[in-house]
Amino acid sequence: MKLGNQGLEVSKLGFGCCGLSGIYNDPLPDEVGISVIKHAFNKGITFFDTSDFYGANHANELLVGKALKQLPRDKIQLATKFGIVKIAITTGVEVNGSPEYVRECCEASLKRLGVDCIDLYYQHRVDKMVPIEDTMRELKSLVEEGKIKYIGLSEASPNTIRRAHAVHPITAVQMEWSLWTRDIEEEIVPLCRELGIGIVPYSPLGRGFFGGKAVTESLPGNSFLVTHPRFTGENLEKNKLLYQRVANIAAKHGCIPSQLALSWLLHQGEDVVPIPGTTKIENLDCNVGALDVKLTDEDLKEISNAVPVNEVAGARIYDTIHMHSWEYANTPIKGDHISS
Repeated sequence: MKLGNQGLEVSKLGFGCCGLSGIYNDPLPDEVGISVIKHAFNKGITFFDTSDFYGANHANELLVGKALKQLPRDKIQLATKFGIVKIAITTGVEVNGSPEYVRECCEASLKRLGVDCIDLYYQHRVDKMVPIEDTMRELKSLVEEGKIKYIGLSEASPNTIRRAHAVHPITAVQMEWSLWTRDIEEEIVPLCRELGIGIVPYSPLGRGFFGGKAVTESLPGNSFLVTHPRFTGENLEKNKLLYQRVANIAAKHGCIPSQLALSWLLHQGEDVVPIPGTTKIENLDCNVGALDVKLTDEDLKEISNAVPVNEVAGARIYDTIHMHSWEYANTPIKGDHISS
């Protein structure tokens, strides 16, 4: 299917590779991670998403690069990202969108991935100190040099998306979107459709919540979710009620909650390509099975109503990190005074 109207064709479902290098769990050994990526490809997934920020010492890009050597490169759509320098729950996100850093990151990612060209290159988070036009002009140069094919943005504001798109067409916008995170539906989704930009939902299962693990058992101690606002204390207990509603509807459709939640997102439009990730083959197979779950408009309404946004307990991200979410991701206009 086409992602956006710039010519990029991808599988209907993508694969987010982040978790293979540890965030919700221990990093997988390379041979296991590679086997998961190869299994995804054999199940029809050709769109793989990574970042220079995932894993210690860029481990995720290195892993994906090793997997690519065992797969037909011409049949893979490879997405990676630049821009996040550092992230901490206590201090927030450090971002760099300077032209020099854009080029430095791209060259380094090409080497780690072992490829001549990146299919889709995202700015991972918007640098609010650098005019988006400056960042985009460097990305445009990388397109002209053949080092990247298409440009994407992640967690960008409507204003930033419009201004970026005016410099060079944006192919895809990556945003958190799931049954319990739907704040992009009012502004971002209509804007992307107006401009012909594809939408790539990350964390489409609510950071695994609709997979059910947090509902039925304790999270691993090394998972960053153990302190996440939606997965702790009273918030988690309240959210378990929402999960049960989804589980009840899933049973009527002969599927499991994760498949229903993913199918709901897949039914939001032909321009929507979710990128669920997992470390387990069985979960990967379940995610692919969501493609076979057919829902009517009435079904979609019932599912949406089962998880009212105002009943979701807890913020989608930590307060310190929230200031780099799309609502605040505006950049200065050239010539504006930029304070440090």
